[in-house]
Amino acid sequence: MFDKILIANRGEIACRIMDTAHKMGVKTVAVYSDADAHSKHVAMADEAWRIGPAAVAESYLQGDKIIEVAKASGAQAIHPGYGFLSEAPDFAEKVEASGLRFIGPSSSAIRAMGLKDAAKELMADSGVPVVPGYHGSNQDADFLAIEAENIGYPVLIKARAGGGGKGMRKVDHPNDFRAALEGAQREGLAAFGDAHCLIEKWITTPRHIEIQVFGDDHGNAIHLFERDCSLQRRHQKVIEEAPAPGMTGEMRAAMGEAAVRCAKSIGYSGAGTVEFIVDASEGLKPDRFWFMEMNTRLQVEHPVTEMITGIDLVEWQLRVANGEPLPATQSSLTLNGHAFEARIYAEDVPAGFLPMTGSIDYLSMSPLARIDSGIREKDVITPWYDPIISKVIVWGATREIALNRMRSALAECNISGTVTNIPFLSALCHHEQFKLGNVDTDLIDRDLNKLITAKDLTFTDWSLAAIIAENVLDNPPLEGWSLWASMKRSVWLKARGEEFEMLVTQSGPKTFTVTNSRESIDLVLEGTSKNTLVLINGNQRHSIQYFKYNDTITVFADSEAKVFDITKGYDLNEADESTGNDVMSPMPGIVKVLNVSSENEVKSGDVLVIIEAMKMEHSLTVSRDAIISDVLVGVGQQVEAGEMLLTLEDPDA
Repeated sequence: MFDKILIANRGEIACRIMDTAHKMGVKTVAVYSDADAHSKHVAMADEAWRIGPAAVAESYLQGDKIIEVAKASGAQAIHPGYGFLSEAPDFAEKVEASGLRFIGPSSSAIRAMGLKDAAKELMADSGVPVVPGYHGSNQDADFLAIEAENIGYPVLIKARAGGGGKGMRKVDHPNDFRAALEGAQREGLAAFGDAHCLIEKWITTPRHIEIQVFGDDHGNAIHLFERDCSLQRRHQKVIEEAPAPGMTGEMRAAMGEAAVRCAKSIGYSGAGTVEFIVDASEGLKPDRFWFMEMNTRLQVEHPVTEMITGIDLVEWQLRVANGEPLPATQSSLTLNGHAFEARIYAEDVPAGFLPMTGSIDYLSMSPLARIDSGIREKDVITPWYDPIISKVIVWGATREIALNRMRSALAECNISGTVTNIPFLSALCHHEQFKLGNVDTDLIDRDLNKLITAKDLTFTDWSLAAIIAENVLDNPPLEGWSLWASMKRSVWLKARGEEFEMLVTQSGPKTFTVTNSRESIDLVLEGTSKNTLVLINGNQRHSIQYFKYNDTITVFADSEAKVFDITKGYDLNEADESTGNDVMSPMPGIVKVLNVSSENEVKSGDVLVIIEAMKMEHSLTVSRDAIISDVLVGVGQQVEAGEMLLTLEDPDA
């Protein structure tokens, strides 16, 4: 086995590879850009080398520089992860020529599958079914328009060097074909330096099902079952699962055999994925799937395969790259249970899945799930790279159990500091058709408005934020003499374009009444640990996480981060504590009720004065027996904060 490997990647996948390498006793070398100097993958590695500025083209795509670092560090192999240089045949070729081992397929295998049109021709020659369409070299717009007519609308235009949804256009009508073709060509040229496009039949009820394959240097190739990646937006995967819902043994065998034929036809070694488009209009049938492309690398969603097979795919990658034969045969593999993976991104879904940046001020991930992540609390999501925060992976004995666990896990993934897609993922996991396994690649687009509709903030949400706003949980009531029967605070909060004044009355260490101009609620709160409290609301009791940073409060509830800004507040606590006899106005307002006059005797709990402020009335009570010695205000009088209202004296004075 290798003594040391270099990982030519960053973030989540670099950390994932390091985790297995360390378990195998293999030392790791990280590379990093200036933007990643203090990142998690740098901290995890045994050593780390700077390779350039933040821009990808000047750092993580600098193949020659990465090879130099690998040799200088004493690494024997390079693992490319996914993205960046993972499917660059020239880089793999240079690694091989340098005397290092590329932990992946040969450069010739990558090159064979690098262009979609050539790959489809190769697959057709190998007996693998391909989608009906035009995959030739003629790029004349008039010719392609005729081919589209012959195929029959709707059609899909695809950049042959594309990936991740780039350079793809669905066309429903001949009048829209030319504009869509020009758009796909521009996008293909910008993203991949290749404007060449192919035309395929659009499948009306499409499902995206892929097969995990593995080969070795000894001519062996097997598959490790399927993954369903149909939940997509803009041709990018959102939630993946394994096995595919509704999959039959006959269909699985047919797809697995086709994927293995694909791998063997190019002498494939290492981990790869063969992606198929499936027509699910009449269920899953073994004659209704077609080859789309092969990803000659480890996939983002590989953990769901690991969960249902019990196999560490990264360990297999290292062992195969080291010259070992595959650790298992096809007949020895078994499929166990069901798994889901959801990708948490820093993105504003209602704004069109807009990538977001920002500091991860608070990060608490669910203990119910496997969490693969390259992000820690206080890390920063920069505009330089993919804004993925983490992958949440769950397993269950059945699909229903696994999906329930995913819903629970997402509800316990709490992140503050940037907007995330967690509410969207949670809404997907509650989608009725998804729960039934009725998935296709158009599901998200069809129901997008329902999936991105934000839940209204409840009065309980506002009340919790008000209680947290002035650190009430950290400030127990003062002991000894108190003019007021209860501690009171008034705070103004703003959220989602609304602003309210909330009056918090604390009558005991854990008991609060919160009111505004419209509602009132009694709550019992118990601080159980940092950033966590137990809420008792009537007969309901549940735990809630929160985070307060400067004048911003985040309450995590209903699988959502609910953010409130503190705009202003008043402390409505005891009067002057030094003498105990001076009754001051705690805030500016108007005297609405005056219940006492000079020389009146008062008992503990009596209301002395009622002040109206900000359209709410605030009662000042006395907490001991006393005599009114002087009254300094009258009903209707405007008073300022700190202005003397009354003076008291002890009964035996």
